[in-house]
Amino acid sequence: MSSYDFLAGCYDALTYDVDYSAWADYIEKHFRKNPLPGNTVLDLACGTGSLTRELALRGYELIGVDQSPEMLSRAADKNRGGSPVEPIFLCQSMENLDLYGTVDACVCCLDSVNYVTDPKKLRRAFQRVRLFLTPGGLFLFDINSSAKLEGLDGQVFLDETEDTYCVWRAEFSKRSRICSYFMDIFRLDESTGQWGRGEELHRERAYTVPELTVLLEEAGFTDIRTFGDLKMRAPKPNEPRIFFTARKEI
Repeated sequence: MSSYDFLAGCYDALTYDVDYSAWADYIEKHFRKNPLPGNTVLDLACGTGSLTRELALRGYELIGVDQSPEMLSRAADKNRGGSPVEPIFLCQSMENLDLYGTVDACVCCLDSVNYVTDPKKLRRAFQRVRLFLTPGGLFLFDINSSAKLEGLDGQVFLDETEDTYCVWRAEFSKRSRICSYFMDIFRLDESTGQWGRGEELHRERAYTVPELTVLLEEAGFTDIRTFGDLKMRAPKPNEPRIFFTARKEI
């Protein structure tokens, strides 16, 4: 079982309830609060490129990076035409980020940071992001909080659309602080009328705010701040999603 090989074909259908416009609105609030040095934005772990497209349509120059070729293929199709400047897509892991120049902001959304389960690799990823940020550039990302991931233990979920059926269960290990999602996915092939079945395993690490703050500081970031779930206030206790912003010093 490998992440996103099979899921890529039905990811958008299963995440129909994600309001990417609201996410882009929130990101722009931070951009306005602390103006960027320029207009180039890196969407790290961009997936199928829905947020990439939303930001590109608003006039930003986007670079989308993801380690899944299947997800990137769909991202490229989704972003072809429409925006003033068509995004560039690169197939890379976070810790091996390697751009051709600098960016003015990096966003890494929808708990993608949790998917880097090795803290050493995450520190490396933060270092790579800082390396390619313009001085004064902003790094914004979110995480599923420890409280949320711990609360998923033993839960079973069902997602269903006309052509997709997904059952997944979650197990949280207190020892490793990793939440594993075991997914059974059934997808209808419209060309044949047959249903295909795939299995995937996804894993997220429960990071605390202090842990991530230390990793950001070790990577050289300054002005590290935390916010509630799509809010401009500090996170409340047991908030399910926490946002971070950090700066590369001028």
